[in-house]
Order: sequence, then structure tokens, then C-alpha cells
Amino acid sequence: MRLIKFFLLSMGILVVLAFLLSLAFPSTALLERSGAIEAPAGKVFARLSDLKTWREWNPWHPEYNPKQGVTVTYGPVTSGEGASYTWATPGTKGMGLVKITEVVQGKSITYIMTHPDMKHITAHFDLKPTEDGNGTALLWRFEAHVGMMPWWKLRGFMMDKMFGATMEEGLNHLKRIAEMP
Repeated sequence: MRLIKFFLLSMGILVVLAFLLSLAFPSTALLERSGAIEAPAGKVFARLSDLKTWREWNPWHPEYNPKQGVTVTYGPVTSGEGASYTWATPGTKGMGLVKITEVVQGKSITYIMTHPDMKHITAHFDLKPTEDGNGTALLWRFEAHVGMMPWWKLRGFMMDKMFGATMEEGLNHLKRIAEMP
């Protein structure tokens, strides 16, 4: 009986310590990548603002690497502010949603991405001309409010390691497509 009490007390102390340690982690997770594309900002912006082109370059678009049974439904508007699509995956609860919430023509796009199995993500694309004026500098940024739970904070802390390479892949594909003549 004494051994069981010691074990339970030890586990309780570990849980409290893990929670206290998690307080040092931020409650907002950030992930961002940037790059330069040798194409005019208008051409790059057109690819970013039209959700139907995302399947060609965005690794998180469900049609980028289609999986059996995944369905994508586009909203009545597919480009610019208010454009959206939803997706459903067999065996998961609910549907995911991507919606463009704000557009500054030729300069920036803000969108949200939600799904019952993940935290709400707000993402931004910021475009600027490169110093030589021949290309476009692009910043892609994710923000997720992960809350106070230690397991979500740890996941937020590891967001760059878990998703950074996928974001780079998307930027590289966008670059390749936008630079085509």
C-alpha cells in the first residue's frame, strides 16, 4: 500500500511540474517562412488569392496529394476575400475549412484554417517587391492560439520542427510554378 501511495504521489508531482513548466511556453504558436520568387507580384498574388490553384503548390490542400475518400467542396467564391473551401476525410469528425478573410490587393492575404482535430490557425501571405524590382519577396506565416494545456503548448513549441519543412515545400512549389513562363 505504501508503494502505491508513493507512486500516485510521484505521478501527481510530475503532472504539476509538467503544468508549471508549460507556463513558460507561449500560448500562441508561430511558424513562418519566406523566400523570393522571380516573378511579378501580380502573378504570385493571383496564385495565392485563388484557392483552386492551391492544389498545385500548397501541401496542406487536400487535393495536393489526393487521398481516397477525401472530398473538397469550394464555396460560391473561390478567389479573393470570402473565398473558401471545406474538406471531409473519412474516419474523422467534422469538416475542415479554409477561408480568405482579408485581402489587400497585390500586397497581402489573410486566411483561417479550422478543423475539429486541430487548433484554429490564422495565416498570412505578405508580398513585397524584391530590391531589384524584378521579383516578389513573400512571407508566409501561421499563428495558432494553443491555450494553456501543456500538451498543446508543447505541440505549439514544436510547430516549426513538425511543419516547417512542409511549409518550405509549398513555397518551393509556388516559386517553381510562378517562375514558369
